[in-house]
Amino acid sequence: MASSSSSGLTFKLHPLVILNISDHYTRVKSQSQPPQNGAESTASPPPRVFGCVIGVQRGRTVEIFNSFELLYYPSSHSLDRSFLEKKQELCQSLNTLSDKKVFPNYYILGWYSTGSEAEESDMQIHKALMDINESPVYVLLNPSINHAQKDLPVTIYESVANTFCSCGLINATLELHVIDGIPQLIFVRSSYTIETVEAERISVDHVAHLKPSDGGSAATQLAAHLTGIHSAIKMLNSRIRVLHHYLLAMQKGDIPCENSLLRQVSSLLRRLPAIESEKFQDDFLMEYNDTLLITYLAMLTNCSSSMNELVDKFNTAYEKHSRRGGRTAFF
Repeated sequence: MASSSSSGLTFKLHPLVILNISDHYTRVKSQSQPPQNGAESTASPPPRVFGCVIGVQRGRTVEIFNSFELLYYPSSHSLDRSFLEKKQELCQSLNTLSDKKVFPNYYILGWYSTGSEAEESDMQIHKALMDINESPVYVLLNPSINHAQKDLPVTIYESVANTFCSCGLINATLELHVIDGIPQLIFVRSSYTIETVEAERISVDHVAHLKPSDGGSAATQLAAHLTGIHSAIKMLNSRIRVLHHYLLAMQKGDIPCENSLLRQVSSLLRRLPAIESEKFQDDFLMEYNDTLLITYLAMLTNCSSSMNELVDKFNTAYEKHSRRGGRTAFF
């Protein structure tokens, strides 16, 4: 397997695809688990799920919006072709109906599966989809949990034709060159970015902050919300540090200069608002002081309520005791 692709394609992956694959794997795994009993059962390999990814391609940019499931036969390492054709007809019919359009010009771009690495049997499925899309992409989701990994466990592969000849190895993305041998397709990794729209951001935020089934308190939900914000800020800080160190190394000449990356950094910096102004500092400090004052008043109110409850308990206890011994109440 080659290290990286040189096709020049830009891939944009939407979160809905990742959620669909994760949901598909979770359902299949929960249904395939044997019933729990006292006898020890041999550990079975995790199940694999398969499906198609759909989206659009504009020039050299491939944007993956959605996905749907496929039926897979493990014995023959093949897909249910009739089921795939029905799904394809449904997708095409939705594109042609102007009055009942669900997916605006979405087409089958490739397929997805689960696992840690691409397997040799995956190439059979990849070749079977070439009559639908001559350059299919392969989205692989690793369901194994790795707490040390910071990146998303998602890999996008392209297929490259390898041809061995006396002059060396020739690589061309989906271009079969027959030179003193038979070309072979292999998978190569491709870089991608996460692209979201407003509806997806709302949905992902809702899934990330689901209320517990046992009905958590408001304090528990607030703590979970603040924990999520802290994790996001921590991740942002680590990414900024990595980018800063990379730019410093580029400035010192330790690594070659990449103009495309510098343009992206410059575009990102131009998006930041200009906050170095006296009016902003005054408004910020005023709002900050108001927030601290509200927090302080809330703490005083909470302490006062706790004190009142404690006094009520003392009064109740002394009142019962005074009826017996004639002593007065505490307050």
